[in-house]
Amino acid sequence: MKALMTLYLRLALGISFLSSVADRFGLWGTPGKPNVVWGNIENYTDYVAALTPFIPNALVPIAGWIATMFETILGILLIIGFKTRITAVLSGAMLIIFALGLTVGTGFKTSLDYSVFSASAGAGAFILIYFKRIPYSIDALLMKKTVEAESFSLESDK
Repeated sequence: MKALMTLYLRLALGISFLSSVADRFGLWGTPGKPNVVWGNIENYTDYVAALTPFIPNALVPIAGWIATMFETILGILLIIGFKTRITAVLSGAMLIIFALGLTVGTGFKTSLDYSVFSASAGAGAFILIYFKRIPYSIDALLMKKTVEAESFSLESDK
């Protein structure tokens, strides 16, 4: 059961991150289409500006690209299960920053409506930190190879 739970958490978070990135590049459709939030990078940048009124306008596109880069990298790492515990910490931190941006830019209710607090804490990223083993992941494959190498080394020392 734990194996499926960690897999589900990783996939849910990772796919959500990548879906959001895909929306920014119009991969879910053009602006105004059903289920499309932004539809292009310009609309996304306007959204970043609304969430970060404390950032100078000249830095808003940079902040948007940094967030996009992090969401892409963290999404991929979660899906494949590489350095999962570190990725979980970074994902949770990113979601908290997003929640704070939502709270500052649009109000506390929006943060609750988008469930970013629960995604970062109880239902998602930070829970992954507590699993020592991450089944169905690159981490598990690497751990298996390390254990096999240590076993081989101990046997060859005899």
